[in-house]
Amino acid sequence: MKRVVAVILSALMLLTLFGGCAQSAAPATSSADNAASSEVASSAAASYEKAKEPVTVTIWHECDATIAQTIQDELNKLAPDIVVKVERKEKMSEALKLVGNDPASAPDMYFFAHDKIGLFAEMGILAPITDFITKEDLSSMIPMTIPAGTYKENIYQLPLYFETLLFMYNKALMKEVPKTTDDLLAYMKANTKNGSYGYVEQHSTAYYTAGWMQGFGGFIINDKAEPGLNKQEMIDAVTYHQQFVKYMPADGEYNTVTTLFKEGKAHSIISGPWLVPDVKKAGIDLGIAPMPTINSTNKPITPFSGVQGVSVLKSAAQTKKDAITAILKQLLKPDIGIALAKAANCAPANTKCYDDASISANEMIVAMKKTADNVVPMPNVPAMDVMWSITENMLSAVNKNNADPKTECEKAQKEALSQIEAMK
Repeated sequence: MKRVVAVILSALMLLTLFGGCAQSAAPATSSADNAASSEVASSAAASYEKAKEPVTVTIWHECDATIAQTIQDELNKLAPDIVVKVERKEKMSEALKLVGNDPASAPDMYFFAHDKIGLFAEMGILAPITDFITKEDLSSMIPMTIPAGTYKENIYQLPLYFETLLFMYNKALMKEVPKTTDDLLAYMKANTKNGSYGYVEQHSTAYYTAGWMQGFGGFIINDKAEPGLNKQEMIDAVTYHQQFVKYMPADGEYNTVTTLFKEGKAHSIISGPWLVPDVKKAGIDLGIAPMPTINSTNKPITPFSGVQGVSVLKSAAQTKKDAITAILKQLLKPDIGIALAKAANCAPANTKCYDDASISANEMIVAMKKTADNVVPMPNVPAMDVMWSITENMLSAVNKNNADPKTECEKAQKEALSQIEAMK
């Protein structure tokens, strides 16, 4: 009996098992259903492949090849998803002026000095970088580098590095660096003789003389495009500075003053970092010191600064927003500033870079960082274009032809107002 029951139970279990399999089996499909499924799969695969295609971003530049390659190497880290092409563009400023007529000819971004920001912003071809990153992202930048790239309250440039003038001296000749401008004048009087000079500079070039003007609280032009050549601070600065010019070479040209310093015939000079390699090559024991303080204002000589960075073209802002955001975030890292400092002695805009031992040990870069506390970014308003020559004509009249400073400042102001009005 037990054997019969066992046989019956086994049969029931087999029926249940086969019944379950039959219920879970996929229903039969038609050839039309198979074709539809295949089409959906192919479409999904195509979309996936399309999503994997790299985004190409073009960045124009007009800088030194070493700097361009350093930027290229940094942005290569974004490959393969984002392919960045850092391309040299001759006469880039002029090429960008044509973008308004033909947006298709534009790059996606460009790397350039900050002083043309106003011009390109007025043309309507730029997108604020805050469309991609936040103001908080910029908090580690040296303070003056942000207003340099700001125009009408919009930030149009991510700064990478900056340049400013430095007080350089020959350690073998100048044993004690003058702390004030009155001290400097006394030093010049005592040491300018027999073809040698205590101090030299490009005394009638606006970029170099601006430090004296700004140290007196004057300005060539402000952010409202108002010239300030006849302000009392400007007249005082030009008048005071005229005393120093008497003890410098008459022409005040770049080749003249730099040659004197490189040949050991000038004890000191105010010049830019671009001069340092030639000075060291010439065997000069170079020292870099803080700018002398102007006695009557208790402010140091306050030079212009140029800030180099990247900006975004509006035409690329929508179509490549994610890629551009990734590029800006990559350049926010200290890596690029450290790399540029090592490759080309650039002073990084990012303060985090100065934590790197190789940067903190670079005397020139550290000196520029300290000087950055007392510099004025070159004006980025379009009207500044006419101010360079007007200011230099004024300085030449005073410094080379001994003209009256007040008269020349008033004359220059009228000319500036006239030319700015003509630009409108």
